Amino acid sequence: MKQSVLLLYTGGTIGMKTNDLTGGLAPFNFKQIEEEVPELKKFNINIDTYTFDPLIDSSNVKPSLWLEIANIIKQNYNKYDGFVVLHGTDTMAYSASALSFMLPNLTKPIIFTGSQIPIGVLRTDGKENLISSIEIASQKKNGVAVVPEVCIYFQNHLLRANRTTKFSAEHFNAFKSENYHPLAKAGIKIEYSTNNILPMPENTNEELQVISSMCEDVVVIDIFPGISQSILSSILNIPNVKGFIMRTFGSGNAPTDSWFIEELEKALKRGVAILNVTQCPSGSVNMELYDTGKAMSKIGIISGHDITTEAAITKMMFLLGQHLTNKQLHDKLSQSLRGEITI
Repeated sequence: MKQSVLLLYTGGTIGMKTNDLTGGLAPFNFKQIEEEVPELKKFNINIDTYTFDPLIDSSNVKPSLWLEIANIIKQNYNKYDGFVVLHGTDTMAYSASALSFMLPNLTKPIIFTGSQIPIGVLRTDGKENLISSIEIASQKKNGVAVVPEVCIYFQNHLLRANRTTKFSAEHFNAFKSENYHPLAKAGIKIEYSTNNILPMPENTNEELQVISSMCEDVVVIDIFPGISQSILSSILNIPNVKGFIMRTFGSGNAPTDSWFIEELEKALKRGVAILNVTQCPSGSVNMELYDTGKAMSKIGIISGHDITTEAAITKMMFLLGQHLTNKQLHDKLSQSLRGEITI
């Protein structure tokens, strides 16, 4: 029996080709995907397509798009063995991370991919990304998915979605996962690192859950040399904000001034959550190393461990949408829900 994959085109560079009349780039009809990428005909895979209308520039992505993607997957979940989401690269790591939290009992692959050069351009990286993503999305072993989680595939590497960050605007290997090993590498054949892949959920026969409530009242604070009390206080007192992602130095360090801790403590007493995330591309927050870290831990700042900024934001939005108590929120932010942190 043929495997089947649903290809969702949300927008982005990968779906563009040159318009013969205007000479400009325009999206092509994904229903004719095998004409654009004839290599797909060699697969023994049924490939159906769904194109968003209107297409979404990835800079305009909002949580409403994440919910739309999740609902389309849910509606088609029993019809397909896997899903490939074509998405603009700028916010791909945010969208893919969000989907990982929104689908708690996922048992099938959802592979996000895209390209740096349009698929209709001769030197495109889009064809290989698309072909390998479809192959991975269809892969089964002993009747179950090889990769039952949300991933990003780019330039020969399959990465856990909520461990991934876009780090280059120009190179084909645009994404990195500094704190977690790739789930697979594509060479002559695709080599899976099975020990790094999330285990299959226990109740595989359950209907796919979509947790749709996301709270957007989140702010990111970048700590920098010279940040003043008035600036920090203004940010922490923005009306209606429920959660802050505080990007600190190194292993979670920040200024030692007494006012700094006082401003954070006042915000915490108002009931907001503050998650400490390192600005470094790799490494982890450890608030027990230095005095400022210990002071922040003592007042209730939460360690983000080695989480990416993209995963921290979407995880915070996801958990705030569940209307948890402060203790429940603190506990969940400290836990690895979908393999997003190492603890």
